[in-house]
Amino acid sequence: MTRVRIGVVGVGHMGQYHANILAGLDGVDFVGVYDASRERAHEISARLGVKAWDDLDRLFSKVDAVCVAVPTNLHYKIASRALAAGVHVLVEKPMTRTVRYAERLVALAKEKRLILQTGHVERFNGAIRQIGNIIHEPKLIEARRLAPWTPRIKDVGVVLDLMVHDVDIVLGMIQSPVIAVDAVGTSVFSPYEDAATAILQFENGCVANLTASRITNDKIRTLSISQKDAYIFLDYNRQGIDIYRRLSQDYSLKQEEIRYTVETTVERVFVHSVNPLQQELMHFCDCVRGTATPLVSGESDVNTLRLTRKILECINRHLLQDGE
Repeated sequence: MTRVRIGVVGVGHMGQYHANILAGLDGVDFVGVYDASRERAHEISARLGVKAWDDLDRLFSKVDAVCVAVPTNLHYKIASRALAAGVHVLVEKPMTRTVRYAERLVALAKEKRLILQTGHVERFNGAIRQIGNIIHEPKLIEARRLAPWTPRIKDVGVVLDLMVHDVDIVLGMIQSPVIAVDAVGTSVFSPYEDAATAILQFENGCVANLTASRITNDKIRTLSISQKDAYIFLDYNRQGIDIYRRLSQDYSLKQEEIRYTVETTVERVFVHSVNPLQQELMHFCDCVRGTATPLVSGESDVNTLRLTRKILECINRHLLQDGE
């Protein structure tokens, strides 16, 4: 197995999880970390026994790949710099703040023949990997991604912070163009939308209702799918899938002369529990080695970002109308 030399740029809340996993990942030489805060970089490096780099270019010269987990407004700056240096990149979601910058990154990665992967970690959830074998012509999809308030995310609203996961999942699930988008949202604790709901209509007739909030007391991550023969419920937190199948068959117990009807059955699908971030990083390293191809293409990532921007445009338009 070819060993991958890798580093982490940005070891805040999310970057520290990347670093923790890479420190124990087989087939990886964890070269070290970089952070704008030297104190933070040295804290993480000391805990994991790796080098804290003070110069990005020196780090890039020593690695094959990097994980970029800096604030969203710095994604393009850091990721493009790494790609220009010949380094493969896994950048946390969203890829960039704007579609234009995302298209530039994809073009640069193609030009350099490098892997550019966006951190859509839910794609590696065990339940999501299974559900593709279960769904068949969905008619209605409902996604709920709710979380308590945290001041950690300061530069984007809940659409780019949380809802983007479900936009990516739904677009990957429904291979049909989106023909209509509407969305509403509200700001509570930040200058951006802290709660939002979007309705997507697809050309094939499917409708998706996505709700995201970071002002909720409990952490809820669910996906429900209604199709002709079944209702499917997925819980991201427990990585579980329940399938409710419609039967409506009559039965009788002749001795007691009791008749009854079975309208639905419930199937609990066994899902092997995995660490989605670990699976994502292993997949990224395999792509760098050339033994795998990215689960999600750069073009798909751009389409996801393009749709999230449309959702934000709808929210802002409604807010302007309400303010008139």
